[in-house]
Amino acid sequence: MCCTGNRHGENLGTIYQSPFMKKYLILFLICVAQTSFSQPHQFSLSATGFLLDGKPFQIISGELHPARIPKEYWRHRIQMTKAMGCNTIAAYVFWNYHEEKEGIFDFRTGNRDIAGFIRICREENMWVLLRPGPYVCAEWDFGGLPPYLLKYPDIKIRCMDSRYMAAAKKYITALAKKVAPQQCVNGGPILMVQVENEYGSYGNDKTYLEALRKEWLKNGIRVPFYTADGPTAYMLEAGHVKGTAIGLDSGSSDADFDQAKKADPDMPAFSSETSPGWLTHWFEKWQRPDTNDLKKEVEYLLKNKKSFNLYVIHGGTNFGFTAGANAFSPTQYQPDITSYDYDAPINEQGNATPKYHMLRRLIASYTGEQIPPIPAPIPAMEIPSIEMKYAGSVWNQLPAPVISTQPLPMELLNQNQGLMLYRTKLIGHKSGKLKIWEPHDYALVFLNGKFIDTVYRDGGNWTVDLPKTDVKDPVLDILVEGMGHINFAQFMIDRKGITDRVTLNGMTLMNWEQFRLPMDPEFAEAAVKPALNTNNKQGMFFKGNFILDKTADTYFDLSGYSKGMVYINGRNLGRHWNVGPQQRLYCPAGWLKKGNNEIIVFDLLQTEAKPILAFKTQE
Repeated sequence: MCCTGNRHGENLGTIYQSPFMKKYLILFLICVAQTSFSQPHQFSLSATGFLLDGKPFQIISGELHPARIPKEYWRHRIQMTKAMGCNTIAAYVFWNYHEEKEGIFDFRTGNRDIAGFIRICREENMWVLLRPGPYVCAEWDFGGLPPYLLKYPDIKIRCMDSRYMAAAKKYITALAKKVAPQQCVNGGPILMVQVENEYGSYGNDKTYLEALRKEWLKNGIRVPFYTADGPTAYMLEAGHVKGTAIGLDSGSSDADFDQAKKADPDMPAFSSETSPGWLTHWFEKWQRPDTNDLKKEVEYLLKNKKSFNLYVIHGGTNFGFTAGANAFSPTQYQPDITSYDYDAPINEQGNATPKYHMLRRLIASYTGEQIPPIPAPIPAMEIPSIEMKYAGSVWNQLPAPVISTQPLPMELLNQNQGLMLYRTKLIGHKSGKLKIWEPHDYALVFLNGKFIDTVYRDGGNWTVDLPKTDVKDPVLDILVEGMGHINFAQFMIDRKGITDRVTLNGMTLMNWEQFRLPMDPEFAEAAVKPALNTNNKQGMFFKGNFILDKTADTYFDLSGYSKGMVYINGRNLGRHWNVGPQQRLYCPAGWLKKGNNEIIVFDLLQTEAKPILAFKTQE
C-alpha cells in the first residue's frame, strides 16, 4: 500500500529521510551486494562474448599492479578504478618479486600479499583478471622472471627448457595456493587467468603454452583462461592457446576483432590492453599520448559492447631496482625510469587526471550504471630544504673479493642487482684503447684510483682511452651498475656487470678481483659511517636528516645530483639520473614518520653534497 497522505506514512517517510536511516540503508545495500558477490559464480566463454551466470557480461577493466602500489593505498586505487566506471581489476603478479631468492616465496609481507589485494577487490565488488605470468613484460625487471635463472650460462627462457620449467612449476604451485580459493566458482572475484603474455611477439612453442595451462589446471584453476597478443595473424597463431579467450593488445577496430575470429572462431575476443598512456625511458621526454585517440578507441569498444582492459589505469612506481629496460638490437639499451606514472588516468600519486574524468563521463554515458563518487585525494606535502653531508664511500665498504680469470657477470656470483667492482693489474699493455665486452649497463673506469671516464651500454661505444702513468703495475678498477634486466623481445638473456671480457689494445686482460656491492638498504646503511673523505673519489654516499610533525605523500627532488639511488628510512625509493626526464622521486606517506627521518643518496658521479627539497607533485 502507498503511505503517502496519512499521518503514519508521513512519519515513516521522515524516518527514512533521516541521516541515520540513510546511512543504515546504504550499509544494508552494501552488505546485500557483498553477500551476493561472495556467492559462487559461473564465468564462461561463448563465441560472441563472455557470460556471467549465463548472462552476457561486458568486462570494463582497469589494470593495477599491487607490487607498484604501497599496500596502504590498494583500496584507494581500487575505489578510484571503480569510480571511473570499471567493474573489473586486471592485476599482474611478478614472479621475481615473490621469489627474490631461489626457492623462498613470499606472498604474505607488505604489498606482496597478493591474496589480500584480491580480497579487497572482492570487498569493493570488483571482479579480477589475474595475469600471473610466469612472464609478464610490464616494463618490470626481466619481465617478472627471476634473475637467478641467469646463473645457468646456457639457459633458455619461455620454452620447455627443463631448468626454466622446473622453476616455473614451483612458482605456479606456490601462487595457486593463494589464488585458487579466490576464483569466482569459489565465491571469489577472479574471472579468468592469463596464460603467459604476448607470447606471439617472442616465440612459437605451443607445447610450452599448453604445459603452462595444464600446470594451472593441475593446481586447481577452474575458471577460463585467456591469452594476450597483438592483433596480427602470425602473433595470434604463435601465441594463442585454442579454447581460451583471445586478448588483443590492443583491439581497437572491426579488423582487429575479425583477426581474432579467424584465429579461434569459437572463442570470444576482447581488448586486453587498451593503452591510455605509455612508458618512459631515461633520456626521453615524458610520454603523453593523444587523448582524442584514446577517446575514439574506448568509444568504439563501448559502442560495440566489446570487453576491454585499460593498461594501465594507474601505474604506480618502480621502487628499488624493479624497473626494466627495452632493447631491439644487440647494442641498444633503453632503461625505464623509476616512475611508472605512464600518463595513466590515475597518476602516480593516485589523483584523477583530465583523462580520468573524460573516461568516467564516457563510460557512464554508455553503461547507464550509477558510478560511485570519486574518493578524496591522498594528502601531499612539501618539505623544506634538507641539508646533506658526505657520509661514506662505496670504496670503504668493499667485501672480500671473488677471484676469477675472466670477469663474471653478477648473476653467476649470486647477485641480481646493484653494483659490481672489477679490479686487475695491467701487465704488458699499460695504456691505450680499453674496451669492455660488454658493459651491462653503466661503468666507471678508474686507473690507480683516479677516475678516467664512463661507459654506457647503449649505442655500442664501449672504448675508453687509458692514459700513460709512471706506476709499474697500474691498477684498473671498473665499477659497473646494473640498471634493470631487459623485459621484452629477443634480448632478454641480459646478465649484469661485465658479461664477457675486457681488452687493452686488443689484449685480453686476465686475473680479476670482483667485489659484490648489492646496494640494498642494508648495504647502504652499513656504508654510511664516520669516515674521512680523503680521496674525493666518485661513488659517495650523502646523508641528511629532517624532522616532520606530520606525514603525507611527497616527491624528493634529486635535480642537484647526478646518478644513483635514494634511500628513505631504510627503504630504496629507486634510481635517479640527471639525464631526465624524471627529477623527482615519489615517496608515499607510509615510508615517512613523525619525528626524525633519514635520507641517504648514493651517487656514482657526484662529489659534492647538495641540499634536497620535496614537493607535492611530480613536476
